[in-house]
Amino acid sequence: MGSPEILYMVVPCYDEQDVLRETAGQLKNKYSTLISQGLISEKSRILFVNDGSADGTWEIIRSLHEAEPELFSGLSLARNSGHQNAVLAGLMTVKDICDMCITMDADLQDDINAVDEMVKKYYEGNQVVYGVRSQRKTDSFFKRSTAQFFYKFMSFMGAEVVYNHADFRLMSRRVLNELAGFREVNLFLRGMVPLIGFKSCSVYYERHERIAGKSKYPLGKMLSFAVNGITSFSTKPLKLITTLGFVMSLASIFAFIWAFIAKIGGFSEHGWSSTMCSIWLIGGLQLFCLGIIGEYIGKIYAEVKQRPRYIVEEFLSDTNKKEENNDLQ
Repeated sequence: MGSPEILYMVVPCYDEQDVLRETAGQLKNKYSTLISQGLISEKSRILFVNDGSADGTWEIIRSLHEAEPELFSGLSLARNSGHQNAVLAGLMTVKDICDMCITMDADLQDDINAVDEMVKKYYEGNQVVYGVRSQRKTDSFFKRSTAQFFYKFMSFMGAEVVYNHADFRLMSRRVLNELAGFREVNLFLRGMVPLIGFKSCSVYYERHERIAGKSKYPLGKMLSFAVNGITSFSTKPLKLITTLGFVMSLASIFAFIWAFIAKIGGFSEHGWSSTMCSIWLIGGLQLFCLGIIGEYIGKIYAEVKQRPRYIVEEFLSDTNKKEENNDLQ
């Protein structure tokens, strides 16, 4: 290994004032260890991305930067743009000033100690290193079972995702530059990064309990995120609609033949219940299929407008300060 390279940590934050100082303290200690071991450069930084927080998150980020501008940087988005956009904003901000970048949530549930192994895997030639959960003991039975179903269903739908991997990953500068070429508005980074390719591997860790604050992914958001992932990387639902229509057509032909034979034989019975059940079943299937089609049309609508995925309001960096001082001189 040659001289140590520059590592940037991108940490998206949304209403994380209860945990942010603890997160900053633990990351600072980890950076000190990595620098002393010669694994990363002293120019390495930690970038907190404020995703339109309504609490004191940005004030804390600003105070951290003012106290230690050589370690902590801050990026504030003009409004809440969503977790995936906040991650992307941080990645695109640091892609030209880092050699490698790690994304990690601010809640300290991802194991910071896994960073050491990630960096070592990078030096072994891996362009992407995925942080993968080795188990799900900290999850409730409902969350564990639905998460497992999600990954298996995504695989069935043909989307390439890493099982039990969220957004805790290391990427090289080359990967970040390739990621910049993906212009879609509907982001699902878990599916986008594997599409880039290059040599990759996984590092396994145990996920911790959140030490403070509340989860930003309730059931509704998790379901929306899952639907976005499926419809962003697979057209299989549309193909299933075609298959379903074909099966229903065959079933209707057989039903017509049975009804004709029953009528000729004189033993047909007309029941209200069977008629109503048929109407509700077919009507429900039609609405369900229209909903799937509508989901894809909605994505096309969003992509065609090409609105910016995020807008940066302020960027705090010691690099900016150095440039300002040079201008004054």
